[in-house]
Amino acid sequence: MKISPYIENLIEKAGKLNKTIVLPEGEDERVLQAAHEAAVRKIAKLIILGNPNEIKAYFEKQNWSLEGIELLDPLQSPKLKEYAKLLFELRKEKGMTEEEAAKTVLIPNYFATLMIKAGDADGMVSGANHSTADTVRPALQIIKSAHKDRVVSALFIMVAQNGKTYYLSDCAININPTVKELVDIALSSAESVVQFGDEPNIAMLSYSTYGSGKGEGADKVREATAMAKEALKNQEYASLKVNLDGELQVDAALDAVVAKKKAPSSNVAGQANVLIFPNIEAGNIGYKLLQRLGGAEMYGPLLQGLNAPINDLSRGCFAEDIVGVIAITVLQTQK
Repeated sequence: MKISPYIENLIEKAGKLNKTIVLPEGEDERVLQAAHEAAVRKIAKLIILGNPNEIKAYFEKQNWSLEGIELLDPLQSPKLKEYAKLLFELRKEKGMTEEEAAKTVLIPNYFATLMIKAGDADGMVSGANHSTADTVRPALQIIKSAHKDRVVSALFIMVAQNGKTYYLSDCAININPTVKELVDIALSSAESVVQFGDEPNIAMLSYSTYGSGKGEGADKVREATAMAKEALKNQEYASLKVNLDGELQVDAALDAVVAKKKAPSSNVAGQANVLIFPNIEAGNIGYKLLQRLGGAEMYGPLLQGLNAPINDLSRGCFAEDIVGVIAITVLQTQK
């Protein structure tokens, strides 16, 4: 299984934390392959939801051990009623009945998310067979935001062909973020990047650099940059080495030669490793172009801003991608 040096580094860090990650898609061969690899590498303890007999048969066929892996059928779980009651208590004010909770708890993504809420797992990786909405919905309903006044957002980790690592947000959740929401996304991204052991150099992207372009879009990014810089002066960020600047065009953010021409006074231009997109259209198109035409490895979307780590996969992912996201999820458990 080919894994990039960057992810290998994260795997090494994750293995020291002794966390438990639940994988709700035990019917998917890629998930089983990834679970085996993650268990062999001791990245985390794994819980796979699905049919235990079928999963055991698959592992036996491959001559693989199940050491470090627990198999669990939600329907047979001794905690099924406990989780259903927990879900009802969390959602009754939104109109959920006890009968609806008893049915909903059997949906694997809900069951896995309730495991985390109950303290029986530390994080979840799903999405090989589910849409982003199917993964995000139970996370928002059950785990909820770590900051009541901050939106949950999504981060992609990109490993370029030259081996450099970049962080892209928000490419998956917030369609057209407000000024305040852009600030939230930038702050959450800074915290995520620090969790992964990197120093954030954040570029607030636009079609304009330092006022070179006019329009509401550039104005929004310019205002968000000013607010984010003020927020980074707060005590909670004092120990984090975070640089942030904008508004910057992507060439000025990434290319040192262009940066000298367009933003010579910037402490981020030319060396940005965190790219904050102005809206989901720019972010989604941008990351897919980098992946398909640029040959970059992409890990995510990784949810950030939640009380516990729950991460999404692309339905076209490979087993090695899932291994990487398991390691990333473990690292996100750090406060």
